[in-house]
Amino acid sequence: MPETPVFTTAAVAAPHRLAAQAGQTVLAQGGNAIEAMVAMAASIAVAYPHMNGIGGDGFWLVRERGGRVRGIEACGPAGRLATLQRYREKGYDTIPARGPDAMVTVAGAVGGWRLALELARALGGRLPLETLLADAIGQARTGVPVSPSEARYVPQELDTLHDAPNFSKTFLKDGKPYPAGEIRALPRLAATLEQLAHAGLRDFYRGDIGREIAADLERLGAPVTRADLEGFAAAERAPLAIRRRGATLYNFPPPTQGLAALLILGIFDRLDIAEAEGTAHYHGLIEATKRAFAIRDRVVTDFGRLRHDPAAFLTPERIAREAALIDMRRAASVPLPDPGHGDTVWMGAIDTDGLAVSYIQSVYWEYGSGTVLPATGICWQNRGMSFSLDPTAVNPLEPGRRPFHTLIPALAAFDDGRVMSYGSMGGDGQPQFQAQIFSRYADYGMSVADAVDAPRLLYGRTWGAPSLSVKVEDRFDPACIAALGRLGHEIEELGGAYIDSLGHAGMLVRHARNGRIEATHDPRSDGGALGL
Repeated sequence: MPETPVFTTAAVAAPHRLAAQAGQTVLAQGGNAIEAMVAMAASIAVAYPHMNGIGGDGFWLVRERGGRVRGIEACGPAGRLATLQRYREKGYDTIPARGPDAMVTVAGAVGGWRLALELARALGGRLPLETLLADAIGQARTGVPVSPSEARYVPQELDTLHDAPNFSKTFLKDGKPYPAGEIRALPRLAATLEQLAHAGLRDFYRGDIGREIAADLERLGAPVTRADLEGFAAAERAPLAIRRRGATLYNFPPPTQGLAALLILGIFDRLDIAEAEGTAHYHGLIEATKRAFAIRDRVVTDFGRLRHDPAAFLTPERIAREAALIDMRRAASVPLPDPGHGDTVWMGAIDTDGLAVSYIQSVYWEYGSGTVLPATGICWQNRGMSFSLDPTAVNPLEPGRRPFHTLIPALAAFDDGRVMSYGSMGGDGQPQFQAQIFSRYADYGMSVADAVDAPRLLYGRTWGAPSLSVKVEDRFDPACIAALGRLGHEIEELGGAYIDSLGHAGMLVRHARNGRIEATHDPRSDGGALGL
């Protein structure tokens, strides 16, 4: 069993060691958890470009020492040229995955950094932006070893990815992916980060960087304009919350699927399953996921265009009703629509004062649209793929509309004073993986490290796998797998002990009695936990 690292005063967790080191450095310099997270977000954009970047979006949950939880939505809307007519006239039935026509939305992540740092300063943060971005700038300029995760990934639609403008020049060597361990520099991205460090993060949207981004987008024929960039600002959102077994759980409101994450844990709690890691445990989680996703898929859309109040689905009465519809003797047949694929990074930080951050950043598919802007070295996201070209859909394409997001940072505050920051990458799997690691720790007493290390399952479609099977790692008890099959679940064994598509998760828990922090990040990733 893995041991959980324990830190005396502050800690960070990230899926790449360089990002964790950047956060640890900021904490050691007296920075708070938000400042550490900005440093980590910039570093991970360099070290893990297949999973995220500054051409993507981000979502924050921040719990202040006094207990207030704030959410920051850094989700860019569709550009003003992103109309149904435009895509229909180009002959599309769906929004393409790669290339300029996939660059549907504004990149919001940097705007989120800016709003988060305003909060950091209000809470006593004083480190200059140059200090926070220094590690990322140096890493991009001199180069970092290509991670094992990036080297082993086989992206979807590989040909169209490699044909995307400037992708091959940036991310391939002699037409092939870099092998793990080989040094790759990103000099244009380094220059962009350096300019932001000197001019301020507003420059990404309204300054010299913004002008260069807009000029490249126009030359490439993307539907995002300079006016779209200048008009963007991240927004503060009140999180969704539920009470559950001596704890309050927080997740992000629409346009993210945070509603589904809270529903799964709320419904599972009502099933009152006593034994961990058994057939009932996993059957209950799978069936709770089906109920939660059915609600998610008809409710979650742009925050400003909601037809239903998400909180109305989180009442004790509604959760009890959903749990009562689960048959513990057999699997329900609930078809799911095509889910959100997604490669993402989740990171967490808790500082000496107890300020806790849960943050997630993504470009959606591996390398997003695959298109790298030549002047700035920014690889732009393809998050707009989650829009529908059907005007009657829950999330139709419309200029100014925010896309559906799989990204969900999570926090929990226990009645005994413990505070948890947790989350995972993994598209549609994110709420499922959150439920698995949280329930193992909070309900069944597993350690932080064991809860994250233990084998996972995923109900539904995932990367390159069209079936609605229950996908499992090969460390599950064969008797449990056989029993799930007898209940009617289609089981697909993935043939590996630690599978990337079953999430890169992490968890930090601060104990009120002594301020110590237990922290870990997934053995499926290339990172870990560091601290003071």
